[in-house]
Amino acid sequence: MANAFVAAFEILSFGAIIVLIVLGLGIIASMMGIFNFAQGEFVLLGAYITYLAYAKGLPIWAGMVAAPVVVGALGFVLEALIIRRFYAAPIVAMLGTYALGLIIRESVRGLIGGFYLTVPEPIGGSIDIGAMHISAWRFTIIVITLLVMAGCYLLLSRTSFGLRMRATLENPSLARASGISTPLMYGATFAFGSALAGLAGALIVPVFSLYADLGLRFLIQGFVAVMVGGVGSFIGPVAGAGVIGTLSAALPWVMAPVVADVLVFVLAIVFIKFRPQGLIAGKGV
Repeated sequence: MANAFVAAFEILSFGAIIVLIVLGLGIIASMMGIFNFAQGEFVLLGAYITYLAYAKGLPIWAGMVAAPVVVGALGFVLEALIIRRFYAAPIVAMLGTYALGLIIRESVRGLIGGFYLTVPEPIGGSIDIGAMHISAWRFTIIVITLLVMAGCYLLLSRTSFGLRMRATLENPSLARASGISTPLMYGATFAFGSALAGLAGALIVPVFSLYADLGLRFLIQGFVAVMVGGVGSFIGPVAGAGVIGTLSAALPWVMAPVVADVLVFVLAIVFIKFRPQGLIAGKGV
């Protein structure tokens, strides 16, 4: 029973990490119609900023707060200078984000080399439940993920910003005629999705350490999760992240990790083949 509980907790915590990463990717894909293939590198940047704060002797929490702010600001600038020019050609926009990701990844590699750099958990130790011990920091990640999900949902569904964002998604021409600055909304949306990636990187770096290919570990899983969940809504990518995260964490308990990874992608491809609209289709929150 104890082993089953620990396994369930590990699956839940890994699923929460995937959800965190997919939130930003899903918002950008759903609201802007492009896949940001630099999202994994924005996760890497969030992790690097957190490590940099720790290496400079600052509190780890300071780096974790700074990471989404800095990465979000960078996303806003990149959207305005580069990505905005390619909305008419989504394939070109995706290639552009891939190139940006490559530049970011290799820049970080140049700064840290091929090393794996560790950052201590801000909340160390474990939570004891009878004879069972679970990581306090992984539990914190689950709680933060739930809070971020609730905050994102409320922001998109209960605020004027969310209303303008959804209006821009549904009908850009009508939104412009109504006085909404669609370029500003696209920039804010991309910045928001980037900031969520930066937050994800800040939270997971104590778990996975910092290395140049950290973002690649999650980019493909995030992409598949968005496709499985469905593009066009907030809930769809989150549902897809829950499915992919659960499978990715559960299957290695019963088979070799490499086989498990392949099986997850095969199952996802088969599902997308028969239900290309994803688990939850349609636009909106």
